[in-house]
Amino acid sequence: MTSPATIRRRTLLAGAALAPLAACTRDAPATYGGGWIGASAERGHRVRDRDALLRAAPAVQRRVGAIVVGAGVSGLAAARALARAGIDDVHVFDLEDAAGGNSRGHAIAGMRCPLGAHYLPVPGEHAVEVIDLLEALGVRRTEQGRAVYDERMLCHSPQERLHIEGFWHDGLLPPVEALPPAQRADTLAQYRRFGAAVDAAGADGAFAMPTARSTWSAQLGALDAVTFAAWLDAQGLNAPALRWYLDYCCRDDYGAGAAQVSAWAGLHYFASRHGFHAPGDAAEERDGVLTWPEGNAWLARQLAQPLRDRLHTGCVALRATEARDAVDVDLWNVAAQRSERWQAAHVVMAVPLFVAQRLLAAPPAALTAAAAVPHAPWLVSNLHLGEPLDERPGAPLSWDNVVYDPARAEPTLGYVDAMHQSTRSLPGPTVLTAYWALGGDSPAQLAAARARLLEQPWSTWAGAVVADLARVHPDLPGKLKQIDLMRYGHAMSVPVPGVRSSAALRALAVPQRRVHFAHTDLSGYSVFEEAMYQGARAAAQVVRRDAGA
Repeated sequence: MTSPATIRRRTLLAGAALAPLAACTRDAPATYGGGWIGASAERGHRVRDRDALLRAAPAVQRRVGAIVVGAGVSGLAAARALARAGIDDVHVFDLEDAAGGNSRGHAIAGMRCPLGAHYLPVPGEHAVEVIDLLEALGVRRTEQGRAVYDERMLCHSPQERLHIEGFWHDGLLPPVEALPPAQRADTLAQYRRFGAAVDAAGADGAFAMPTARSTWSAQLGALDAVTFAAWLDAQGLNAPALRWYLDYCCRDDYGAGAAQVSAWAGLHYFASRHGFHAPGDAAEERDGVLTWPEGNAWLARQLAQPLRDRLHTGCVALRATEARDAVDVDLWNVAAQRSERWQAAHVVMAVPLFVAQRLLAAPPAALTAAAAVPHAPWLVSNLHLGEPLDERPGAPLSWDNVVYDPARAEPTLGYVDAMHQSTRSLPGPTVLTAYWALGGDSPAQLAAARARLLEQPWSTWAGAVVADLARVHPDLPGKLKQIDLMRYGHAMSVPVPGVRSSAALRALAVPQRRVHFAHTDLSGYSVFEEAMYQGARAAAQVVRRDAGA
């Protein structure tokens, strides 16, 4: 049974993303600068018009050791693993002008800030690829059997705060004492019931990360068959504060709300990492997270640095043709305005599966089926403030700052302070990175949000972001110097019901002949641990095939 609060949330969401867009038009003219950053959508859409580009003979033709298409974390991880395995001359191509995919970075006024993923949870024991990378970079070391992390890279305190009715509170789970008195007892009871459900579902390694190392059962298959919202309804978990928080978590990790992602995904968010702890529980404190001013772009930069001139950005892959002895990859070099053909014995396709399906001259049936998985659009805004904001009562400015309002269905996820990790003693100019997850609660809402993201001008979206933040920081517009926006039309795959159980995704993860797939789409959702795993897995397949050639 669906609660009235849930019905209201789903009904309002369709218009919520547009509400701030309308509101900003009533404000005074903006006094700040900025614009869109990143490659234009038209660059990626060149694949649709590739026939004209492919008719001319390529201006460059080269044979290399191996090719990786896509310089996101999966592609960079694949290149790293191939090089470590002794496969020389690995070349990586990406249509963007910088490597990193959803983990790229930016800088405004000399201050680094993220364009996407902004943190990495301390990895669990199954994330061996991440652990290996962190130890190689000196971020982690093992002392007497214990993992020790560089404290400069662990998120400084205060880490998180939540704005409720004019006051800031520590943490992101709505505290019971800040809720209306009539809701407190029932909300606390539901917090505890949900925490027990997470513990039960995550027993016996059912939610290990990466997911390929977890166990699978009919029970998990049943969770993957329904939406998280429907599962919560069936459990009688309908407290507004709990439902707001769980919906927020889904949008944070998956780009879409609890009414769209599977129950498996909703539980996985907690059971794969820190669990869910009600206020007052002995284990209430969450595990640490690693972060940098530019977010996970710091990690992406370390992965990309060894490639040097073997990393080719601004290159749009047009077609990959697999033959008996090699694979030809045709590209368009944006800077040189020329077509190029590169050839290698093996190619790793580290791009979203729907892109890989368009690139391959003869895509396998499993790829065609898997390419239908939906992808959530995102908006990431970096706001340069010339002076610190006036603070409301309660918890001080934290690394992650979120507004609680269960009566408003909205795509906003709050903002992070890029200067939080600095050691300066007094507040000053900073960059706030605001995140909007636009996947919504249905495929129709997702498609409509993507269309608006591509069609509405920078000024409209910038005004919407400013108006949203001004709700809790009314002095922000007067202190804003610049706002740079990064839009992702297809930021991450959404783990809708059936994705985790997909036979097509399993088929693409097994060893292939010469074209190998490495992307978080194969895991059903986009996080750093899955990206590192998928890249390393594809590289291992290349090494085995190369050894047996």
